Amino acid sequence: MTTGDNRRTGGELLVDTLSANNTDMAFCVPGESYLAALDALHGAPSIDLITCRQEGGAAMMADAYGKLTSKPGICFVTRGPGATNASAGVHIAYQDSTPMILFIGQVGRDMRDREAFQEIDYRRMYGQMAKWVAEIDDAARVPEYVSRAFHTAMAGRPGPVVLSLPEDMLRDRAPGIEITAAHRIQAHPGANDMAELRARLEAAKHPLVILGGSGWDADATTNIQKFAEANHLPMSCAFRFQHLFDNAHDNYVGDVGIGINPKLADRVKGADLLIAVGPRLGEMTTGGYGLLDIPVPTQDLVHVFSGAEELGRVYHPAQAINAGMRAFAASCADMEPVDAPWAADTQTARDDYLAWTEPTEVPGDVNLGHIIGWLRDNTSDDTIICNGAGNFSAWVHRFYRYRGFGTQLAPTSGSMGYGVPSAIAAKRIYPNKTVICVAGDGDFMMTAQEMATAAHHGINTIFIIANNSFFGTIRMHQERDYPGNVIATDLTNPDFPTYAQAFGAHGERVEKTKDFPAAFERAQASNKPAIIELITDPDAITPSATLNGISAAAQAKD
Repeated sequence: MTTGDNRRTGGELLVDTLSANNTDMAFCVPGESYLAALDALHGAPSIDLITCRQEGGAAMMADAYGKLTSKPGICFVTRGPGATNASAGVHIAYQDSTPMILFIGQVGRDMRDREAFQEIDYRRMYGQMAKWVAEIDDAARVPEYVSRAFHTAMAGRPGPVVLSLPEDMLRDRAPGIEITAAHRIQAHPGANDMAELRARLEAAKHPLVILGGSGWDADATTNIQKFAEANHLPMSCAFRFQHLFDNAHDNYVGDVGIGINPKLADRVKGADLLIAVGPRLGEMTTGGYGLLDIPVPTQDLVHVFSGAEELGRVYHPAQAINAGMRAFAASCADMEPVDAPWAADTQTARDDYLAWTEPTEVPGDVNLGHIIGWLRDNTSDDTIICNGAGNFSAWVHRFYRYRGFGTQLAPTSGSMGYGVPSAIAAKRIYPNKTVICVAGDGDFMMTAQEMATAAHHGINTIFIIANNSFFGTIRMHQERDYPGNVIATDLTNPDFPTYAQAFGAHGERVEKTKDFPAAFERAQASNKPAIIELITDPDAITPSATLNGISAAAQAKD
């Protein structure tokens, strides 16, 4: 509560600072350890507070907000179990370089270091999965800490910040102060950087560009497209960053990650100039560090990254450019084009991509590739596709074509359960866009309780569940590495349409590919959250291999 002397509670100062930073949405699971902050949020109707059912889902929603807006996603959780649950989303934000701020209620200051009820030292717990972790001991310093949190989350390589809030501090009073929004800070490439890059491009015969990472916006992707068109460059995207370049564009040649088109993998290895703009070049993008030699790649590597500490961390680049994506893309758009003797090769690479993305035939009455192909051809360009982790995602990444910035939400950290909460957040942010979560049955059940969040808030996301009744990725690895020794991967699932209906949502089951279009149209017309369950054949383990075939090949080797 406020008083007439301009003194504000720590909770009110916290919410004041959020509002000053133009926070319009936050995600939470309520807890008694931050009641004073909740009370302050009650007095801030401009902040849309989404009540979630588990802290991991809330943190993943905050991560999705950060990915889509490039502003820090805000999440509130309670101490102890709440904080440990939220770590799943913080880990995603760290590996995916997503701006995010997690606020954790904490035990009172006079109880610390006694192992009080649900007490944890969050600086130790989150030390390796956040850019900065701190505890606010003095209500008067709340604006300082929160302002620093916004700056830190967005600066350099973006990432999560964790602030611990002792519950008695949130009730203390301190003078209110005038607060302004945090400034977004990014490095800019110098004129010499761009001149050197142009010289390298002019000397190249087989260049390839890989886009990835965070810190992009629609203008930056437009500028990169201008650069690609002017120089006839073949453009690829890193693992789960396919939305950074229009997949329908003639210069797009595919994604570099798990399940890469073998012809594109050969192009990466055979490139004489590899321009990596934004990706960390981690294990997933580099095929287990197999596409580029360590520490010095055979390709002439130009690595552009927003955080200087990443440049040269694994790969020694021929040229390192410390720059934010917006600034670098703008400089690329202004660069004088070079002659492009590789233009015909770009067209060949595009043809290879188009052939690779034609749906394959797989066992069973439901062909997920044909369904993804139908979605590709029958949804609007601004449709947002979300997924978590599992073999089902191979069909999504291979056969869907992302047509604009912010149309893909998927964790590069490989975290299961991400699709459901991210799709709910995306639909809340963009209620007029179609938002689709594609999940496996194991993936969906990791965060299935957030269906209650969608129903409670009237968030009409469409969830498509590919149900083969096992953890497909792990079963595939078992059959490949330990053929016949199957354990711990079979699943018992709920009746998914009935599960949806229990929340007042729309639900139905599809057992034949031809029945999917009508089911999807009914889901859209329902104006409710909707589940469409697809019964897929367990043998259809990837778009190009069967589980029985993998097992037989492994047994033959033995």
